[in-house]
Amino acid sequence: MNVIDTWPVNRPIPLTRALKPLAGAVLLGTLSMALQAHGAETEGPALARANADTALGTVTVNARRREESAQDVPTPISVLGGEVLENQRIYRVQDIQQLVPSTSVAYVHARQSSIAIRGLGNNPASDGLEGSVGVYLDNVYLGRPGMAVFDLLDVEQIDVLRGPQGTLFGKNTTAGVLNISTRKPTFTAERSIETSVGEDGYFQTKGSISGPLSETLAGRLSAYRTRDDGYVKNVYNGDSLNGGARQGFRGQLLWQPSETFNLRWIGEYNEEDSNNGILTLHSTGPTINGVNRYEQRAAAAGATLVYGKDRKVNFDSDQQVTVFQGGTSLEANWTLPNDFTLTSITAYRWWDFTPRNDDGLNVSASINAGVRVRDKQYSQEIRLASPTGGAFDYVLGAYWFKQDLDNRQHNFYGPLADVWNGTAPGALANVTSFGYGHIDTDSYALFAQGTWHLTERLDLTAGIRGTYEEKDAWVTRDAPIGGAAVTGTAATQRQGRHGAYDSDDLSLHSFSPSGLLSLSYQFMPTLLGYGSLAHGEKSGGVNLTVGAAPTAGADSLLVGTERSNNAELGFKSTWLDNSLLFNANLFWTEVSGYQANAYDHSTRTQYLTNAGEVRSRGLELESTWKPVRGLTLNANGSWNDVRYTDYEDAPCPPEVSFQAGAPASCDLTGHQVVGASKWIANLNGSYQWTLDSGLQPYVNASYAFRSRAVGTIDDSEYGQIPSYALVNLSAGLRGDLGDGQWDVSLWLKNAGDKSYFTSLWNSANGGYSGVLGTPRTLGLTARYDF
Repeated sequence: MNVIDTWPVNRPIPLTRALKPLAGAVLLGTLSMALQAHGAETEGPALARANADTALGTVTVNARRREESAQDVPTPISVLGGEVLENQRIYRVQDIQQLVPSTSVAYVHARQSSIAIRGLGNNPASDGLEGSVGVYLDNVYLGRPGMAVFDLLDVEQIDVLRGPQGTLFGKNTTAGVLNISTRKPTFTAERSIETSVGEDGYFQTKGSISGPLSETLAGRLSAYRTRDDGYVKNVYNGDSLNGGARQGFRGQLLWQPSETFNLRWIGEYNEEDSNNGILTLHSTGPTINGVNRYEQRAAAAGATLVYGKDRKVNFDSDQQVTVFQGGTSLEANWTLPNDFTLTSITAYRWWDFTPRNDDGLNVSASINAGVRVRDKQYSQEIRLASPTGGAFDYVLGAYWFKQDLDNRQHNFYGPLADVWNGTAPGALANVTSFGYGHIDTDSYALFAQGTWHLTERLDLTAGIRGTYEEKDAWVTRDAPIGGAAVTGTAATQRQGRHGAYDSDDLSLHSFSPSGLLSLSYQFMPTLLGYGSLAHGEKSGGVNLTVGAAPTAGADSLLVGTERSNNAELGFKSTWLDNSLLFNANLFWTEVSGYQANAYDHSTRTQYLTNAGEVRSRGLELESTWKPVRGLTLNANGSWNDVRYTDYEDAPCPPEVSFQAGAPASCDLTGHQVVGASKWIANLNGSYQWTLDSGLQPYVNASYAFRSRAVGTIDDSEYGQIPSYALVNLSAGLRGDLGDGQWDVSLWLKNAGDKSYFTSLWNSANGGYSGVLGTPRTLGLTARYDF
């Protein structure tokens, strides 16, 4: 029996003892690779010539703010090139978790979305707080995760960096970074157009054109439109939901008057008009003393329940989401005397989100509820990078970020609201309520990171960052509108749920240091070993909904700083004449003040809180192999144990809180953190060959597995996400036509038609609702590059 599994929950495990079996597995894997490599090297030049067609290409990243091979960077990085995304039909950010380890994306719609790495960062809908995982688009930090929820258009590559990345990236991040890079304008003509059709009304068209406008100026224009009918059936009226339309474009100019200067301008716009955000019924929660509160109150209101596992809902109101967003950025790069590089990135982005949400019932209890958000952000980054090749090189810079965000909460109750909510007659029936939140964020940072090349093989890297942030906010709520005139209990309940409130001015000021210390050693040209220690901090925030503030006080709206300490030990290697890549790393992360989403059963609101202390530890593996010409195999996976090490004041699950005499809080110390699957495995392969006619057939396949995960912070037995595995397949044919190449492929996503939940949410009366993944979908794609 594994020592880790039998150790007492509340007793810390010594690092060396906990990681010993994992380290042994890594060392055995390395020895096996080395023996295979030695065997290959002794078989003579004939094999070397054969392997020339199977060598892996160099993958370039900008993780340390200078271009270098990913295999030379002593930190865990997963890189998804544009070709991989196209082969595997990955066109949304929420699907990248099928290709990389230790990564989860919780997605309902553009506002309620979040990205977690190593189990850290599951805090969606946090209008008054940044995410634990930083999301960057063309070197610009996106203040809201929903800014990245659009179709991946003309993407060059996506880098996923795991662990704190505060010393070089714009905003402090305690869990990692998702870095999206789009294709730049080119000085040679490039054009492409692609159309896809599939089941459930899926239709997507996208295209791009790039080329020179003069000897020193190049341009690029890309655009897309996607629509689908949705895959969730509303039995109330027969409509299909969780679909809609998305469209957008990106324009770019690249001015390069000399070899020492270039200027890149980007302008883009995206919009969505859909009925995404459908939460289907996962569980009605506990039955206590023979009574299931969810089912009882639904029956009293005359509602007919439909479970989501059949991809069905039953509600009588509209579901609608509209998103409008855009932005512009200007990046300048100068090569100064002595080969120093100066970079300036100036950016502005805006994001508007408007929802209309039903309560999931086919009766008029809650007619419409949601939070509308208007967000504007400005940023400026300046970096100076020294030349490389000497005994010491470095990057230093300054960063400024400003965000101005407003939200508006709305609740429109119907005549059966009191029956469903268990309130006194007249308390909520036909009542309308509006609340407002506002936050200004100003962030200033100085950072520096340098690498000492102590010997030809040994490098020491140190980085430091200081971030000062000011956040000014307020939260208000108008007096409720409508409903019958009431007194007594009904009036008290109406006032408690939706009474007028004003928080007055709220302020947070914080200084957040970040640091990195890394030692790497090049054991051989194809084997790099490294160890690192990193500290990251993310400032606190403000709950921009009233919640329990009228009774708990305005200070209850404030969320404290999140701090992360991380240790890494790993290696990066290539073997078999560069045809096999194998990387592995162990990590141990301790987080204090972990910022997470919780649910208040009394006010029925989601709110942010500091969920005590968390420990994340595990092993990550990544491998790419080209055994023969045309065949590429990828495998990656992770074992990730993420638990609360101290969370004594946690919300209770309904099976506890609905009991008579239930405690006000529960101790979740030792429990798993929300959304963190212990085991993740992703396998994918691509094979293409050439016929005598010059045509190129190809096939692609992928398999993605995720083990069981906790659905909500209270860790209810009724709110667990079951394990699931997905299989995607595609096959196609390429050929030359004129000056270009055509490509036609047939693809099948979720080939086994697995019905699965990607995330869960607390619902009223102890129930749990969730987001269903896409069903089996057959489609056809035609593309022409010329």
